Amino acid sequence: MKIPQNIEPLITIMIPAHNEEVVIEGTINYLMTKLNYSNYEVIVMDDGSTDQTPVILKRLRDVYPNLRTIRIEKNKGKAHAFNIGIGFAKGKLILSNDADTVPEPDALIKYVNTLLYPNSNNVAAITANMDVRNRTKIIAKSQTVEFSSIVGIIKRTQQAVLGSIYAYSGANTLYVKKALIDVGLFRQNRATEDISIAWDHQVHGWQALFAPEIMFFMEVPENLSMLYHQRKRWAKGGTEVWLTNFKLILAHPFQSVGRTIMFIDQTLSITWAIFFWLSTILFLLQIIGYCLTQNWGQITQMLTDSAGLVCCETMVGFFQLLASLIIDDHRSKIKYFKFAPFYMLFYWIVNTLTIVTTFVSAVKTILGRGSGVWVSPKRQGDFSLSESDHINK
Repeated sequence: MKIPQNIEPLITIMIPAHNEEVVIEGTINYLMTKLNYSNYEVIVMDDGSTDQTPVILKRLRDVYPNLRTIRIEKNKGKAHAFNIGIGFAKGKLILSNDADTVPEPDALIKYVNTLLYPNSNNVAAITANMDVRNRTKIIAKSQTVEFSSIVGIIKRTQQAVLGSIYAYSGANTLYVKKALIDVGLFRQNRATEDISIAWDHQVHGWQALFAPEIMFFMEVPENLSMLYHQRKRWAKGGTEVWLTNFKLILAHPFQSVGRTIMFIDQTLSITWAIFFWLSTILFLLQIIGYCLTQNWGQITQMLTDSAGLVCCETMVGFFQLLASLIIDDHRSKIKYFKFAPFYMLFYWIVNTLTIVTTFVSAVKTILGRGSGVWVSPKRQGDFSLSESDHINK
């Protein structure tokens, strides 16, 4: 539904930026020229950048009258930058948008239309459906499979069954400003402010929604080092939220059944990750022991049993991924199904490893030793927005 321009609500698009010289200009140019919406402003919170980001922003301010910038001298993290920016936002609706992320041209219209649905008075935020922007290398293509399986299936299921979702997609989410203020804005000592505030909203009676029909496109890591560091931050943020809400859920398990179910799911995920690595270590130690005693029959039996278990798990994973690729985005991603084996072999291992390796760090954060300083990942910035057919399809 097209909204008449004279009644379009003002939307403030907020971009936190720390050393984003590679992508910031392309993203701002896209937001200023490609969106099918007229009543919006863009605020960039320059969080202590030491590269050419401030120079680029100064030049772009002279080009776009609805672009404002806020210079934060000391890097104190993405959540801190958001909280500063909210104080300057003119709109009652705030779209968080990462510096390497672009929404589809009709995204703002679709966001507002979703808020116009009946019974949407208690909606705190709407998160969109993430997709991969740089599909050139096998790691990036594999993440197309991953995002469809995680976002396309899990978030759809959470919303359909539980009425809410576990986490927003921090790269592109439309927040209702009064809902942000109601929970005290973003927690500044959390690794993932998007997961944390989604739970804070629900604890305060707000609803967190997922809109699969609204697409946004983000740049994803293209090498193993960048990917591992990204997943460490995600894993730590999830564990922090789990620890933060542990006492509340145990004290009032029936206050919100949906939230309790999501808490149990997270508990099982953390438990499974720890069990996976403990059992793997014990398995390898047993193999070494049998090798030393030359018990080849027992080794053969262990490997056969393990292979059977892995095959069963892989088949289930294949069916889940295939279903998600068919459902998500009208089957246009089915061609990426051939990268499913790489995803299941590598990403499942990385995701469990990061949960284990960040657990102690997450506990320290909850105990008050967390840091909000962030480091922007290395951007690629080697593709043209106008040539990206999966954005303008």
